Amino acid sequence: MKKDVVIIGAGPAGIFTALEMLKKGSKKKILLAEKGQPVEKRHCPKDKTKKCMSCKPYCHITTGFSGAGAFSDGKLSLCYEVGGDLPMLIGEELTQETIDYTDSIYLEFGADEHVEGINCGDEIKKIRTRAIQAGLKLVDCPIRHMGTEKAQKIYYAIEQYLLNNGVEILFGQECKDLILKDSECMGVILCDSKTGKETEIYADHTVVATGRRGAEWLEKICAEYGIAHSPGTVDIGVRVEVRNEIMEKVNDVLYESKLIGYPKPFKNKVRTFCQNPGGFVSQENYDNDLAVVNGHSYKELKSNNTNLSILCSHNFSYPFNQPIAYAQKVGELTNMLGTGHILVQRFGDILDGKRTWEKELSQSNVKPTLPDAVAGDITAAMPYRAMTNIINFIKMMDHVVEGFASNETLLYSPELKFYSNRVKMDKNFNTSVKGLHCLGDSSGWTRGLMMASVMGVLMGRKLI
Repeated sequence: MKKDVVIIGAGPAGIFTALEMLKKGSKKKILLAEKGQPVEKRHCPKDKTKKCMSCKPYCHITTGFSGAGAFSDGKLSLCYEVGGDLPMLIGEELTQETIDYTDSIYLEFGADEHVEGINCGDEIKKIRTRAIQAGLKLVDCPIRHMGTEKAQKIYYAIEQYLLNNGVEILFGQECKDLILKDSECMGVILCDSKTGKETEIYADHTVVATGRRGAEWLEKICAEYGIAHSPGTVDIGVRVEVRNEIMEKVNDVLYESKLIGYPKPFKNKVRTFCQNPGGFVSQENYDNDLAVVNGHSYKELKSNNTNLSILCSHNFSYPFNQPIAYAQKVGELTNMLGTGHILVQRFGDILDGKRTWEKELSQSNVKPTLPDAVAGDITAAMPYRAMTNIINFIKMMDHVVEGFASNETLLYSPELKFYSNRVKMDKNFNTSVKGLHCLGDSSGWTRGLMMASVMGVLMGRKLI
């Protein structure tokens, strides 16, 4: 089969590549290959079973049209300072211009017009003052919140637009390999997940946009074919859950507070991420039955709690240069202690050097929104350096949000963010292999829905 453009992965980066080509009037033949299912066929059985069923051959929360975006909290960060290092590659001005343009497309397909985190100047100043006093940097980024349930409808509308305008989408197709000849990418080899039949797709341009879900695969591909790249970053941390009353002021003013610090003694970068007011803690499954924690926030359905992640960045270069493998081992050890489930522990118990018991959770003010999380001791699996960073960061956060470091604050583990080794590219997203482009979180340049979408928009323009 011969196409002009083949895109691997129907996450935001891949979707917006095809979408922008259509919007700019391109007549090129586009094939979008996705390992999972259409967004309308993606469903997590946990709604009925109340516990993770470890679905095979993949988790519907992380895999399928729109990637993890369909089941995430659906927040679009509208500032170039948030979402990875793409501005370093293409410049801050172009990044912000493209964010504004991409945001207009999300609005066109039904995103809520309301933007969180604006028009609260004096209150933001007070929060920033407390952050500075605590040694933290506040990034007050405007947020457009689609909501988990609304995001699925928005991405379904985009899916139908692509199909109705000539984009061929193959679902249930896993990319097994690239087709290379004389340092040029000629296409890809796809494998049908049901039949095992392999198909060779040839194309003038191959776009790899496999997201965090495909970070490990792309890392292996880069190593095998000598695609220029450098060791990337992996984030290891916890999902923190507190009562809404504790976060009330920050939720009202900022909706999502993005705080960055470098706590002593190690001074690694530690940051908050994915804050969900009235949200729910959730579980995602990756390859090899690796269970990781995440958080969702709906537009209508609300809980009594707010959850957010605290992530510690780790970089490895010499002699060890496999950050993804390192994080996976941390996750596997934590899963072992939880017998395949997410572990949860009270912050006060961590400081007291003891595990948390189910009876203690039942007596606390903060009730877990992840019902099948197992009470235990996350410090038995979390590396000392990361755990020390997280504890000290939570104490710093307490100066910004009084009560954040209370004894009953819940910590869920493992929260892991896999980013591929950073693929070396020019401003046109050309890799060291002719005809091959890498986008989104799988490229190592972006983090999150908006920046991945922006990279797709720019790629679409280049391919026209």
